[in-house]
Amino acid sequence: MERGTRDTEPGRVVLRPAGEIDMATAGEFEAVLTEALRRPGVREVVVDLADVRFLDSSGVRVLVHGVAVGRGGDVTLRVTGPQPGVARVLRITGVDALLGLADEATGRPVARGWRGLD
Repeated sequence: MERGTRDTEPGRVVLRPAGEIDMATAGEFEAVLTEALRRPGVREVVVDLADVRFLDSSGVRVLVHGVAVGRGGDVTLRVTGPQPGVARVLRITGVDALLGLADEATGRPVARGWRGLD
């Protein structure tokens, strides 16, 4: 997994991992994400998944754990730009709404709960 990190404005960090987030790379991704979430003064961490071509349950676990870490420090974690295969994984695991993803057709936030997993 390759990665890019940038501070776009005060209090906001954008992480842009690339490649695959799986069992082999989840530990590195978790370390980078946790560091960003715990950085002093950060209020929002955006994980841009546009360059991630594969995400398995290890990557989903890291993102969900990141939400919990963020909430503990009053930091919002949000995911943007997943490729269709990655978006599908997030949708069928039911974490899309938790991660702030919008429905592509409507642009509105995904409904919470298990409905709409078709």
